[in-house]
Amino acid sequence: MSLRRKVMNSAWFARAISGLFAGYIRFAHATSRWRREGFEEMDRALAAGEPVIFVVWHQRMMMAPYMFDRSLGPICSLTSAGRGGRLVGVLLQRFDWENISMSSHKRHVALSREVLRRMREGVSVAIAADGPRGPARVSSTVPLIWARSSGKRVFAVSFSANRVVEFPTWDRMWMPAPFSRGVFRCAEWTCTVPRKADEAELEALRRDFEATLDAVADDSDRAAGRPVPARRAPDRT
Repeated sequence: MSLRRKVMNSAWFARAISGLFAGYIRFAHATSRWRREGFEEMDRALAAGEPVIFVVWHQRMMMAPYMFDRSLGPICSLTSAGRGGRLVGVLLQRFDWENISMSSHKRHVALSREVLRRMREGVSVAIAADGPRGPARVSSTVPLIWARSSGKRVFAVSFSANRVVEFPTWDRMWMPAPFSRGVFRCAEWTCTVPRKADEAELEALRRDFEATLDAVADDSDRAAGRPVPARRAPDRT
């Protein structure tokens, strides 16, 4: 392994870079004007001691620490074991979030058991529906499977701002620019995932959830005064 790769994969490098990002995020949040819309149901559940499943598009995840009220309960993020995932995990830990690394060596069953154990302990779980590698804005079935297994409520969340910094990543990840006008938006996904849902039922529910998460992101864009990009409607036949 080259020296450059060793440095970039090191724990101190992740701490240093995450510190810079965390400082920027705090500065951008503190210098901008924010509106928080639709969080009443999620906040009531958390205040009652009920953990939730918190789902965001990967593009909007950098402001997750300000979309979840940590004063109402603990939360655990799921991140990949790759370099980018480790960086995000360390970054979120700077905002007092817990983290589970989705290592390629960890079997899916073992990971699911760990997630469900955390939820039984009263810890909410956060996941990027299309992470860590996309395709962008195509949801996996993971939030649905966890909702079925845990019985916990699922909330789609997003942020937007009139001015953002866009990174050249696969999903064009956003962070707000300082001195912006921003919006945090939340909506509950109220469908029930049957215990014995077949493949077609699960796919229909996945598309419904994907549409809900898209709508929350698009609504946050409109509220922030940003244009909403046109997307091809999914084929539901």
